[in-house]
Amino acid sequence: MAAKVDPLVVGRVIGDVVDMFVPSVTMSVHFGTKHVTNGCDIKPSIATEPPKITLGGQATDFYALVMTDPDAPSPSEPTMRELVHWIVTDIPGRGNVARGKEILGYVGPRPPVGIHRYILVLFQQKAPMPGMLQPPVVRSHFCTRLFAQQLDLGAPVATVYFNAHKEPANRKR
Repeated sequence: MAAKVDPLVVGRVIGDVVDMFVPSVTMSVHFGTKHVTNGCDIKPSIATEPPKITLGGQATDFYALVMTDPDAPSPSEPTMRELVHWIVTDIPGRGNVARGKEILGYVGPRPPVGIHRYILVLFQQKAPMPGMLQPPVVRSHFCTRLFAQQLDLGAPVATVYFNAHKEPANRKR
């Protein structure tokens, strides 16, 4: 009997972006009708708008979500690791991410070369965020671990990732 291997380990999400953790909250992610599962392929053209994300957890809890690309600009030379695509805080448990506070507006996947991983990491907050949290000055060189440390978020409670690659240009004649 083969041992089950965690897709977050196989996809190097654990290691490149987050440390080993035990998922404790359900997180359902959809781009339109496409349900996101670890390692699935999502076309950038269907991910131009933020995904619909619903959470489990307790209704009295608050969560923070980060979406990053650790493969920018190229998976073989990720010199911009991590490129942050979205930050939302104060998301109520058992709710939709759209009910949270968007700290950094969503930017969909636009991989220039190769197959990129886009990672959605959910953290449980100890309390609602005080005051106005400032977005990062630049999107490149973001660090999910440092973000969690600075806000005292602890380990992630859920993570899902998808792959995307540059779509061929439409050739019209």
